[in-house]
Amino acid sequence: MAKDPFRIRDHVPEFDDIVAEIVRRSAETRAKVPMAADVPYGPDGTETVDLFFPQGERDRLPVHMFIHGGYWRMFSKRDYSYLADTVTNAGAIAVIVDYALMPSVRMATIVDQIRRARQWIHDHIASYGGDPGQLTVSGHSAGAHLATMLFDGNTRPSGIKGALLLGGIYDLRPLQESFLAAEIAITDQEVERFSPVDHSFDPGVAVAVSVGAEETPPFHSQAAAFAENLERQGLVVSRTSLAGANHMSSVRDLGIAGTGAASSLARLLDI
Repeated sequence: MAKDPFRIRDHVPEFDDIVAEIVRRSAETRAKVPMAADVPYGPDGTETVDLFFPQGERDRLPVHMFIHGGYWRMFSKRDYSYLADTVTNAGAIAVIVDYALMPSVRMATIVDQIRRARQWIHDHIASYGGDPGQLTVSGHSAGAHLATMLFDGNTRPSGIKGALLLGGIYDLRPLQESFLAAEIAITDQEVERFSPVDHSFDPGVAVAVSVGAEETPPFHSQAAAFAENLERQGLVVSRTSLAGANHMSSVRDLGIAGTGAASSLARLLDI
């Protein structure tokens, strides 16, 4: 029987080792980087952000929002604190977002949460020394999908300067026939509403579409199709294949200086 190309564990033998590494790195980051933990952006207990700050005085610093993956049904912001190393070393504030998980909620709830987290940043980040006019966003896997929901539709300008989308899912329909059917059961309505491959987007956002060279074929084909959709709409798009990287090593590398993924993130923070 052919392996499910969306079941990452089947294609990344070191899956558990990488997860353990990023959890360890995240604990180290929380211990050494100045932060404000579990700041609410909404009334639900899942609606919080962790803020990480560069050393020194904070005055109108750039702000970066990160959205974690896990196919909308696993992981949390605490698992991804390590990414703040790259962001704060570049002189920006990192905002790492938590959200409710499927199947306890449906995708519409998660998308609404992510949009409200972005609004919270716009309304409140200045009181933490950040500049809401210098907001960039990144996300991995399902987090890349959710990041697109911050600059799609008719709300323009979106308030997003640039986005790094790593190993993203841009067409939900194939997931209905994957292992996820038994776990989160994506509906036809969710496919129609939340597949960014055919959405319209804010043309003022610079977008980096990145995929690990060792990802399974659907991640490459979806990245190409999504990038082409953005280019047709006139967005400035860069495409990157990360040499030697798979779905899990690529996101780990966002927090490791000198890697292709961390360099891509640093470039985004510079726009």
